[in-house]
Amino acid sequence: MSALRLGTRRSALATTQSSWVADRLRALGHDVELVEVSTEGDLDRTTPLAQLGGTGVFVSALREALADGRVDLAVHSLKDLPTAPDPRVVVAAVPVREDVRDALVARDGLTLGELPAGATIGTGSPRRRAQLEALGLGLELRDLRGNVDTRLGHVHDGRLDAVVLAAAGLRRLGRADEVTEYLDPLQVLPAPGQGALAVEVRADDDTTRTAVAPLEDPDARACVTAERALLAELEAGCSAPVGALAEVVEGVDTTELSLRAVVAAPDGSSDLRRSLTGDPAEAADLGRRLARLLLEDGAADLMPTSTERLVTERAQ
Repeated sequence: MSALRLGTRRSALATTQSSWVADRLRALGHDVELVEVSTEGDLDRTTPLAQLGGTGVFVSALREALADGRVDLAVHSLKDLPTAPDPRVVVAAVPVREDVRDALVARDGLTLGELPAGATIGTGSPRRRAQLEALGLGLELRDLRGNVDTRLGHVHDGRLDAVVLAAAGLRRLGRADEVTEYLDPLQVLPAPGQGALAVEVRADDDTTRTAVAPLEDPDARACVTAERALLAELEAGCSAPVGALAEVVEGVDTTELSLRAVVAAPDGSSDLRRSLTGDPAEAADLGRRLARLLLEDGAADLMPTSTERLVTERAQ
């Protein structure tokens, strides 16, 4: 078999993640070459993600390269994948998941509780902003785009007091030593799929699908399936402050899937948190059931409508 062409974005984090997958495929006896693909999200680092079309802007160019045969597989941060299916491709493997938590990197080694009122925190995530606002610490949240180096640079040069990023990215880049606090999911629930990778192949490419199948981690697959089913049922995108975390836990008699979720008002003025447990084999159903529970209890009133999102995006 010829070398597997693995499509990757050009950022340091993307190439690190792709190289991690490539190394595991090489260990299985496959030849792998990385093929860099530029995405709109990488080329435009100033426009808010919501205005560009959400985190899906990091996915579309890779999917096009996959669909037209320029690459054989692509690696995505799973939280960036749109929940709407693309019939041309399939997630052939969800490898073992990294740390799911959000991480604070603050000046002077400070934790969230130690930052003074009025301290500036950078984040490009409505989910993080809403949950941090809800803590009532009097912090000033500022929009922030850019790669990991750019975001951390805002703290190192004093433009911001702190930034919040995914712990998984910092760990994969070998920069976990810069974390001043890992945020407890009891306070700040992560994005659905955070910390997980998705390995996509063409839907009709059985050969590549078979090659990457050994990378699959069943527990990671069950967890992200539940989280993404919840997000899809809520019909929420990156403009809606939704957090979710599923975990495989030991129940009384058997293994269970525990799912927690939050839907928050964009300004953090209120939020709704609910949880359910179920069978890992029925992960998607669990996610949909929890979403319906949230909607029954008023989640739709907290999420911005499509019109409100458009007004916000234009204002940005």
